[in-house]
Amino acid sequence: MFAFCLGAAAGADAQQRPLVTEDPETIGADRILLEGGVSFDKSQTNSANGLKGDITRLASFGVSIGLSPTAEVQVDGGLVQQLDVNQRIPTAPLVNSTSLVPGDTASSFEDFIIATKIRLASEGESRPALGLRFGTKLPTAAEDKGIGLGTTDFFASFLVAKTVQSVRTVGNVGLFVLGNPDEQDAATALGFGVSVARALTNEFEVVGEVNGRLTPFEKIVPPGLESRGVFRLAGRYTYAMLRLDVGVVAGFTDRDPGVGIAAGATYMITR
Repeated sequence: MFAFCLGAAAGADAQQRPLVTEDPETIGADRILLEGGVSFDKSQTNSANGLKGDITRLASFGVSIGLSPTAEVQVDGGLVQQLDVNQRIPTAPLVNSTSLVPGDTASSFEDFIIATKIRLASEGESRPALGLRFGTKLPTAAEDKGIGLGTTDFFASFLVAKTVQSVRTVGNVGLFVLGNPDEQDAATALGFGVSVARALTNEFEVVGEVNGRLTPFEKIVPPGLESRGVFRLAGRYTYAMLRLDVGVVAGFTDRDPGVGIAAGATYMITR
């Protein structure tokens, strides 16, 4: 049997740190899921303001609160995100929005995400679990420090998942309305994600995913809103109500990190 997270009901596996692809299962009523972690991404580019560098996240967090058996609210973000600038691209459209140059270091909050997830159908013997997730990204990361775009995004995603023996496969497809850092009209893009989790024992599993978004449906793609995509591979170990994870990441485009590493923990509170 697939080792559903934290030894609780199936809904407890809804959050999949360090993966981004969302499981349609919710955590359940009267439960709070806490997530925290650190990560390091090498050679990531902000094509809007023309900065390329290494990003260290020292206090990423996530809080999910079960509102009912089928709904939860989520808040994700980070308290410390540090950019070590390696390169300045003088042809970037918003290069003058920051004075940072190679060798400089800047830090800020991460952008915060507030979302709601609703399970539409539980998984059955012959049918997958289905769900919806919608929310917004708030511009809490500092634009003048080259860390954020200073824009607000909105998204809505359809979620599907199915477990076959010891393997759980999850898929997401969604519509993103992306704020334009060049102060023009917002752009619309298609988001996607596919993850696979393979339980090796009752406590340990290996997980991987491909997650990202496609170029917006615009004739001229706004700076900073180009296609993005990453591959993640991680291991997760569960003990009682605590789960530990460590993984690596590799980007698909020159705007994504060349390589990265992340580690963190998840803990379930039952009220």
